[in-house]
Amino acid sequence: MKLLITGTAGFIGYHLTKRLAAEAHDIVGFDNINDYYDVELKYGRLSALGITVSDISQNTARSASLRSTLYPNVRFVKADLSDAGYIKTLFETEGFDMVLHLAAQAGVRYSLTNPDAYINSNIQGFLNILEAIRLYPVKHLIYASSSSVYGLNTVQPFSETHRADHPASLYAVSKRTNELMAYSYAHLYNIPSTGLRFFTVYGPWGRPDMAPFLFTKAILEGTPINVFNNGDMRRDFTYIDDIVESMVRLLDHIPKADADWDGIQTSRNSAPAAVYNIGHGSPVNLLDFINLLETELGVQAQKQFLPMQHGDVPVTWADCAALEQKTGYRPRTAVQQGIALFAAWYRTFYGL
Repeated sequence: MKLLITGTAGFIGYHLTKRLAAEAHDIVGFDNINDYYDVELKYGRLSALGITVSDISQNTARSASLRSTLYPNVRFVKADLSDAGYIKTLFETEGFDMVLHLAAQAGVRYSLTNPDAYINSNIQGFLNILEAIRLYPVKHLIYASSSSVYGLNTVQPFSETHRADHPASLYAVSKRTNELMAYSYAHLYNIPSTGLRFFTVYGPWGRPDMAPFLFTKAILEGTPINVFNNGDMRRDFTYIDDIVESMVRLLDHIPKADADWDGIQTSRNSAPAAVYNIGHGSPVNLLDFINLLETELGVQAQKQFLPMQHGDVPVTWADCAALEQKTGYRPRTAVQQGIALFAAWYRTFYGL
């Protein structure tokens, strides 16, 4: 198939592109390579896909002709989701079969101080993707949502049938808005869409703004780590390979409208739209996670205990029954194994 993968220089986008490239799909990667976090890490991911900084800087026409030196079936374009005209031209020119939309402004805490970035990228940018698909239809749109949509919901584990109308941050609002927008376009224009509620993804090439990376960096540098809510937090840490495997298995599970939908049952849809949790299904206490990191790194962390941050929630916990029922798969990498793999990558990448 011909695939568009947005957010190719991002954490999940890089791993997904690498996996699907090995399966001989014709892939166009798309990313604006913004400076929300260290761009050298983003360029490092692209380099691992066979796309170098010099290649990108020379591709001033922004055509999707910048081909990987490692994967002949992968091309890359540096562009922004806000450029609606360019996105429509890209869709018209390429004729994609499927779209895997992972590009977004990430981060809960960043949304407290930079709200405009979330409206521009996550909402307006997603609208530009939907409008391009409306004009140039694809077989399946798969897009990144987030566990943060459950917000202040205290019923756990979180199920896709639970309410998601008490967001704790603008980031959560933007992701829930994406789900509603996708459903609307599925209903109006018969665009099959699948939203993926990711739960605390970690692993090699992970994001520097997330706890595993922040903690590892601080522990190895001998600086204090911030432990919010005095450590009384639990997260459903999900290893990156499990995320990618789940996504790949969902590619061919294209949602269909349920003709028998009665307007009441929340497990059925009137439109070809679906949403799935992707999480390990076993939340880990934050202090236990830190202890595992300390053991793996062989260094004791200096801990600075702080109150709960605005926008955070105390627990995330995924019910992945729907994912398993649909694909026969559920995330299975134990956190001990995942931490070891991440720590080994970190030491290698930074030469420690």
